[in-house]
Amino acid sequence: MRKIFSSRTIVLLMIGFLVVVGLIAGSNWWSKKTNNPPFFQRVVNDLTGGAAKVISIPTNAVGTRANSLANLLNTFSENKALKAKVDGYAQNKVKLQTVEEENQSLKKQLDLKKSLTDYETLSAVTTSRSPTTWNSQLVIDKGAKSGVKKGMAVLGDSGIIGLVTEVNTVNSKVTLISDTSEDTNRIAITVKGGSGDTNGIVTDYDADKKMLVMSSIANSANVNKGDTVVTSGLGGLVPSGLLVGKISEVTSDSYGLSKKIYIEPSSDLSKIATVLVAKSSMES
Repeated sequence: MRKIFSSRTIVLLMIGFLVVVGLIAGSNWWSKKTNNPPFFQRVVNDLTGGAAKVISIPTNAVGTRANSLANLLNTFSENKALKAKVDGYAQNKVKLQTVEEENQSLKKQLDLKKSLTDYETLSAVTTSRSPTTWNSQLVIDKGAKSGVKKGMAVLGDSGIIGLVTEVNTVNSKVTLISDTSEDTNRIAITVKGGSGDTNGIVTDYDADKKMLVMSSIANSANVNKGDTVVTSGLGGLVPSGLLVGKISEVTSDSYGLSKKIYIEPSSDLSKIATVLVAKSSMES
């Protein structure tokens, strides 16, 4: 049987072993003398560091992208939450403003209600007002079931705004004093001037100026800017003494034969959220 190791092989292995031991011993001696790591340790450290560096490049890249994506998602979530809060604040601001306007309107109506000594009043809320008939009519939430009748006067926060022209069981249609259709019942009014009263009717509405118009007034009539205008009660449609507004401008008609009076309504006809229906004490 052939020998696995010959004498020559054994000698070479021993020599190699001695060389390695010598190198290790010399490396340790040199490292102690120079305060540096041994040669073999440096080789291992260099190889390990290089491998770690190679591995860390893609790992760091993936980690950086993951962190960027996480930060982006967090920013998106925070932005969404902040936007929801801002929208909530805006909605609450609008709600508060609406409540304040309704509160002011109700306060004015309470003062107005105290002045209606000959008539009972019924509170109602505007439920419908179409943009196409904005200056003509609206619908309130009180009808025949609440005692509302056709022809009753309807008041806003400071004065008359129209008449009930259609009554249903639980709601009613109100024709506004700013309605310009030909078949509208004109409200009889009186100008309370310093030299006496001047009677007339509301004949038109100037949408640009947002003013009621009182036409065909004699040139001799003593009416002036700032004079108070109230309902006269003539014709039996509405009670007398309900505030209509104040004179804003007095001009002459196109022929110069009579005066044309512009009246600023006491109630804001563009904002009618709550109303009072004037019910006479005899009817109620």
